[in-house]
Amino acid sequence: MARLVAVAVVAVVLAVAPVGRSEAAETYLSDAGYGMAAIGANLFYIPAKLLYGLGGGLVGGLAYGLTVGNSDAAQYILSPSLGGTWVLSSKMMAGQEPIFFSGESYEPATQTPAGS
Repeated sequence: MARLVAVAVVAVVLAVAPVGRSEAAETYLSDAGYGMAAIGANLFYIPAKLLYGLGGGLVGGLAYGLTVGNSDAAQYILSPSLGGTWVLSSKMMAGQEPIFFSGESYEPATQTPAGS
């Protein structure tokens, strides 16, 4: 009989006790989920970015050669295609960091006249 009462008390305590995850467990599970999402997204993102970068490198090199060494012409192509984000992270998947497929646009240095 005492054993039955003890089992009943334990059952009631477990039924009434709040069942939930701690904040640390929630954070861990969330980070793990975003990490898995980053791995899955990188399977497609990295090859696409690699093709974009290689294409931009080839076209930028052609532009440099066809303009007889005009580095500004090549940089207009190379900067966007070779810059930007190459690998996605879990923070990017969570929206905490931005993702830039293209790099920043090239801005040539302004030259001041010699007489100024």
